[in-house]
Amino acid sequence: MHFTKNTLMLLASSTGLASGAAVGPSLPHTKPAPGTPILANAPYPNTTIAGLTVIDTPIVRLAIEYTRNHSTEAVFKHQMRSWLFGSIIINANETLKNTVDIEVQAVGAILHDLGWDTSPNSPVYTYDHRFEVDGAIASRNFIEKYGNENWDARRTQLVWDAIALHTTRGISYYKEPEVRLVGMGIAVDYDKSGPGITVENFNRVISLYPDDDLKKATNDTFIYICATKPAETYDNQLQPWGERYVANYSTKGNLRIDNIFTYL
Repeated sequence: MHFTKNTLMLLASSTGLASGAAVGPSLPHTKPAPGTPILANAPYPNTTIAGLTVIDTPIVRLAIEYTRNHSTEAVFKHQMRSWLFGSIIINANETLKNTVDIEVQAVGAILHDLGWDTSPNSPVYTYDHRFEVDGAIASRNFIEKYGNENWDARRTQLVWDAIALHTTRGISYYKEPEVRLVGMGIAVDYDKSGPGITVENFNRVISLYPDDDLKKATNDTFIYICATKPAETYDNQLQPWGERYVANYSTKGNLRIDNIFTYL
């Protein structure tokens, strides 16, 4: 589904973030210098979801509506849980509260699986990019279209990197805190544990956004990607899904080890 900017802004002003979400009081608006991070250790527009205090800005609301319209229900819930788990990790650590741009983390997590939009004629899904890159490009386009003047090139790049690298923890966990925290929130949704994650706050998130369909959604999507753009799955985490579940999927002659020394 596509929206005009006016429609998206109307959605942002009139739609709550989630059922049961209580919108916090409006804060006086002071115009920040472009690129100013929004930190959890200072007052910021907020709402409550699953008992958690989270950032509530127009672009966060727009990101939620945008990802809802480019995701299945299972994938939408996964992206919301990933955001909330990342928020828990940040709020449990004073250093992270003082350093992580929570709006960047929110937008990155909420949009991180746009590349899973396998609907017919998807404006996001391509056949010549990894799904992570599809999602990163779509997210950058979204920010450039709907972000305010505080979304400078660096903040936009952090979202791009967080999404493009979220399946590669061996790299993303050593980049900027925002990139790392997007990945860590996603990891909690699969691993069911993480810094600051308690049984209580985990269960509150799962109660609002149940995860009983995550395994099937992940398997179905990875198999579809391996079947429709196999060249973008060789030598990365999707390759085993192709090898196990996709007929005629073959890595023979397609792996980096097969070609790296061709001209040496």
